[in-house]
Amino acid sequence: MTRIRRKRMHCNNKELHQRYKSKRRTKDLDQIQEDLKPENKQRLLSIPEDEDLPGLGQHYCVECSRYYIDDRSLGEHRRGREHKRRLRDLKDPAYTQREAEAAVGLVTDNGRTLSSAIAGPQSLLLLKQKNDAVAAAKAAGTEKAMDTDE
Repeated sequence: MTRIRRKRMHCNNKELHQRYKSKRRTKDLDQIQEDLKPENKQRLLSIPEDEDLPGLGQHYCVECSRYYIDDRSLGEHRRGREHKRRLRDLKDPAYTQREAEAAVGLVTDNGRTLSSAIAGPQSLLLLKQKNDAVAAAKAAGTEKAMDTDE
């Protein structure tokens, strides 16, 4: 009898991938833009020494939210592609909650947002019903126009 094939799950192990993905997770761009404000940036750059952080937490890139061992490695990072890409991405302003609601359709025509009492799935249902009613009215209007042409 031959030996049964071993499981080679290092490639398809989802739990392992999730663990490594969350380990390398950094701050999002809107969080970094908040850190780039002068009062927050000064606070981040002048933190006390921490033994748990690389380089005792004294060499920090605010734009990438990463700690480095020494000034040399921080300087190499600042000349690198990842840092330059992050700087280019940070030039665009972060999306606001109002823009997100407008993209979904939670903003009325006059610029007001729907009340918080109907926010969520109910508000989407109300918007769908409103859109269906408008579409039905337009369809009824076109049918009346077609009847008058005959």
